[in-house]
Amino acid sequence: MTGLYDEPSTPALPPANFRFDPAKAALVLTDPQVDFLSPEGVSWGVFGESITRNGTVEHIGQLLAAAKAAGLTVAVSPHYYYPSDHQWQFAGPLEVFMHQVNMFGRAGALTLDGFAGSGADFLPAYQPYLNDGETVVASPHKILGPESNDLVLQLRKRDVNTVVLAGMAANLCLEAHLRELVEQGFQVAVVKDATAGPAVPEGDGYLAALVNFRFLAHAIWTTEQALGQLSPATVPA
Repeated sequence: MTGLYDEPSTPALPPANFRFDPAKAALVLTDPQVDFLSPEGVSWGVFGESITRNGTVEHIGQLLAAAKAAGLTVAVSPHYYYPSDHQWQFAGPLEVFMHQVNMFGRAGALTLDGFAGSGADFLPAYQPYLNDGETVVASPHKILGPESNDLVLQLRKRDVNTVVLAGMAANLCLEAHLRELVEQGFQVAVVKDATAGPAVPEGDGYLAALVNFRFLAHAIWTTEQALGQLSPATVPA
């Protein structure tokens, strides 16, 4: 019997015309931050079940290690809120929740006071990779997608045309990044067990994301499949 989150055994859609060239690829992570991925984070009660089931934290770590070993560009599109952002005059339900719990809150755009170890900081296990001076840390996105930050510019300047996409949250920031990157002409492979979604009375966010991934992404990989593609042996000298 097919599990709820398994890929369909007889899909109606044709396979995408996807060509993976690691020399032109980047690993892009959305919001690999404490407030999403740690039991100490403010949203764990909403996302923790899906994160635990998918092994999201471990899988993102494996992708980071493999991408760094292979010499791929690694880019992070983080989510930060500064005090001035709390002056917004309207917001959607998700934004209201995030502002209420001070998710990804920082003291200001020009200070790191109180940042280290906060909910806005990267998960500690990822910091050796992300704070190595080579990882691209884009300016923050403010709602869901990368339209308001410099992620696409950073990828273009590195001659990247293919994105391996992982991070949080599946039906929110990750899906919004998928949509915009596709619109910008990138090939995108989503790593479906290196993300997770909310489980709330409004619905199963992870399942909703999987449905849309199948319509939009050029490839849907497990972490195991992604690691096979990111092996240093596959990268041209």
